[in-house]
Amino acid sequence: MGQKINVDGVPTLVLEDMTDVAGFTLVDVRRDDEFTGELGHIDGSSLQTLGPDLMKYLNTEDKQKPILFICRSGARSANATMMALDMGFKTVFNMQGGMIQWNQMGFSVKR
Repeated sequence: MGQKINVDGVPTLVLEDMTDVAGFTLVDVRRDDEFTGELGHIDGSSLQTLGPDLMKYLNTEDKQKPILFICRSGARSANATMMALDMGFKTVFNMQGGMIQWNQMGFSVKR
């Protein structure tokens, strides 16, 4: 089970196994070319680019839904996590290390 920690005020999930993402709605906040590019994306994740796309998405979602935000390295997804918290979401996390770490751990990706 992934470890839930707090990094500079951002709820963060430290992955130990690819099954640690189970039970979360996976929201990738990168650009479209990154989502399908070299690092790929996690199967089942939806692309909601940080900015207006993500805001529109969050405005339609249940604030009780557990969401894991993903990006390339964890910086943009940390911003998305804080944005969701500010909007009243209760169970949101940043995926530590982003898709760089996911790939380094040898977990499967889609492109």
